[in-house]
This record gives sequence, structure tokens and C-alpha cells, in this order.
Amino acid sequence: MVGETAAEQEFDVVVIGMGPGGEDVAGRLVEAGLSVAGIESRLVGGECPYFGCVPSKMMIRAANLLAEAGRISGLAGSASVQPDWGPVARRIRDEATDDWDDTVAADRFTGKGGHLFRGAGRITGPGQVQVTTAGSGQAGAQPDVVVLRATRGIVIATGTEPAVPPITGLAGTPFWTNREAIRATEVPASLIVLGGGAIGVELAQVFARFGAQVTVVEAMSQLVPLEEPEAGELLARVFGEQGIGVRTGVAAGEVRHDGAAFTVTLAGGERLSGAELLVATGRRTSLAAIGTGAVGIDEHLRAVPTDDRMRAGPGVWALGDIAGHGAFTHMAVYHAGIIIADILGTEHHPAEYHAVPRVTFTDPEIGAVGRTEAQAREQGLAVRTGLAQVPTSARGWIHKAGNDGFIKLVADQAAGTLVGATSAGPVGGEVLSMLTLAVHARIPVRRLNEMIYAYPTFHRAIEAALDDLAGG
Repeated sequence: MVGETAAEQEFDVVVIGMGPGGEDVAGRLVEAGLSVAGIESRLVGGECPYFGCVPSKMMIRAANLLAEAGRISGLAGSASVQPDWGPVARRIRDEATDDWDDTVAADRFTGKGGHLFRGAGRITGPGQVQVTTAGSGQAGAQPDVVVLRATRGIVIATGTEPAVPPITGLAGTPFWTNREAIRATEVPASLIVLGGGAIGVELAQVFARFGAQVTVVEAMSQLVPLEEPEAGELLARVFGEQGIGVRTGVAAGEVRHDGAAFTVTLAGGERLSGAELLVATGRRTSLAAIGTGAVGIDEHLRAVPTDDRMRAGPGVWALGDIAGHGAFTHMAVYHAGIIIADILGTEHHPAEYHAVPRVTFTDPEIGAVGRTEAQAREQGLAVRTGLAQVPTSARGWIHKAGNDGFIKLVADQAAGTLVGATSAGPVGGEVLSMLTLAVHARIPVRRLNEMIYAYPTFHRAIEAALDDLAGG
């Protein structure tokens, strides 16, 4: 309940959560002349610049350089490389995160005229948000509780937190999530990774390339379980060749920490030991903590339901992770543009999700867009697929070492268009761009067959996959 002494302030829009999407909405609405309050309990900018996309890709870039040096033999002479985590940790601290200081991002918002409240925001009624704050960033002292009233509406942009599974013995141990892994100043001698999704496999490969003995445990039947089975098989094979242990189809049953190391007992009885334990088993949120029930949104749901204008109800919008269409920075920013237009009453395309791109930044990269073959079949589509191996393409043969990968196309036979595709390879995420366009614009497969594909490029393997599609 709001205390009688709580201060009240009125704004046009209140944005709860100042990650990439929330910051974009708040900043651009201020620029449009609206009064905007932004609420953030952690760091302005969100997970991406401090614990996610940006620093992890710095780690991956460094790890991939080590791998490339190891591929020189037989192609360009010989090379010897000594891994050193120091430059990586320093670059993350100094270039990416400002030592996990969000002053620049906060000042960017307040410098435009926005009002920043540092604390936890909770919706307490239509157009009303209560903030338990440790200071707003504005001039003058702030009370412990502030009530913000939004005359135009509330934008929910709270993102997600690392999900920690209820494994016996795990609670209370000094395990890592992605946040602790990103902050690491040393590479552990050994690492157990629980979770073979994008975060788990990316960080597993990074630490392995810097010298850690790594084992990945995934309860589902394959690595990157949301992607095509061919992607999981590819990563499992490559990881095996690189000395990374892989356990799929088995869950962790118990975790113990003796003060020096972790022991993880798997469901089948196997025991794994590691100096560190990384828990990368997904993301979670709590609608109850946000108080969505106060505006008629079921607090037991995993995500906030929205329409194609990102409206969750009268005067309420939601974006990014919390909207449940993919925990990607690009999704949050995509949603932000729609919400800004809706609030300002300007024209904008409605949200659509048939061509959502995603990339797992392992080596090889796993880029994917739209539906997998299994998802398309589950939706009742008459599906045809085409597959081409990157190593057999001209560019793959030229590239030689590190050329693992494939192109997989998923077509709706009735419509004659692609509904999904996977581009795995040395630059899988970059090759994905033309496939994303094909799925998004519903370009007929016939037209894709009529294109000219530059030789010798990695994307030319798409032509071979189209040939396989035609004959499959």
C-alpha cells in the first residue's frame, strides 16, 4: 500500500525498466515533447550492454582469434599463441561497461529532460506506479516511496532475470549466472555449464578456448534445443573435437560445493566436478512483482499478452522479454518503435513475428529465422526442406579449417515460400540476412532460384540448398 507520506508526481508516460527498449521509448518520447519518468532498479541500459550481448561478444571475438591462430598450421605456416584473459577482462570493464557504471546512459536520458527514478517500480492501479527508491537522480532528496501518475500510459519494459532451477543443493552455493561469468577476472581451471541454450554454449566455448576444462549439461535431447536438430548435432560434434564435454538428454539431480569446487550429480548417477558452475537454464520474470494484476493482467502468466500495437490494456504497453516474443535486444527495440508511434499517434507497421531472426554466436555461428521444420509441421503446414553443407561449397572448400556449417531451408509447399531457415557456418549470422528478408517478405522460392549468387561466397551455399529443396 502507498503510505500517506509518499510523494506524488505526474508525467505523460511512465516507463518501468530502462533496458534497450525502455530506454529507447523513454528517450524518444522526451524528444517528442512528452514528460517521461523512467524507472530502473539496476543499470540504465539493461542486461545487454553490461552482462549480455556486448561484453559476451567481446569475449567471443577474443576466443575466436585464439581458434583462428590454431588453424594456421597447414594453411599459412605455423603459430604459437598463449591465451591471456587479462586483456579480455580489461576490455569488458573499460570499453563495454565503464566498470558497470551507467552514468553515461543515465545522463543521456536525463540530459534530454527525462526523469530517472532508481528503484523497483510496481503498478498499483490504472495510470499509477509506486517506486520504492534509493534516490531518483533528480536534484534534491527523494522519499523512500514515490507515486508516479501517468496521464497517457505505462510502458512495461522490465526484461527478465536468470532462471535458477530448483536443483537439490544448488541454492546457497556460489554458482555463476551470465552476470558473474561476464565479470570473471580469471579463467577457472574447470567449468560445468548447466544449460545448452545460446548463453550456455557461447560461454562454454569461450572459457574452453581460454584453457578451462568445460562440460555442458543439457536436459533436452540436443544442444540449442530451440533450433533445428542439425544445429545441435553440429555443435555437439564440434565441441567434442574441441575437447568440450557434452551431456544431453540428462538433467542435474544434485549440486554440492565443498568450499573449493562443485560436484554435480546427473540424473543417471554420473558425477561431474568443476571449479566453477555456470547456470544458464533460461530466463524468468514475475508479473506479480510488477503488479500487473492492478491493470487486469493475470499475474500468473509467463509474459504480458499484447496486441499488434504492443498494447496490454487501456493505457498499458509492454515490450521486449516481458512480452514473450523472444528475449532479444533487437526484439525490444523493434517493439519500442511500435509503442512510440502508438503513443504519439503516428503511422507504423503492426507487430509481426513470422520472421524473427536469432543468432547463437558460437564457432560455427548458428543463425536462424522463422520456424523450424518441426514447428512448421506442428502448425499443419505441408513442408519441404533443403539442406546444403558449407564445407562442400566453393567458399567452404577454400576456407578449409573452421568451415563447419550448413544451410537448411524450410518451405511451405502450398504457398511456395520459405517459412524458416538456418545458416550455420563461419559467418552464419551474416549469411542469415538474406534468408531473413526472404522469410519476412515471403519471397517466392521461384524468385530465389532466379537470383544471381556471388561466387565464391558463403551465401552461395543457399543456392545449393534451394537445389536440394527442389529435388527433395
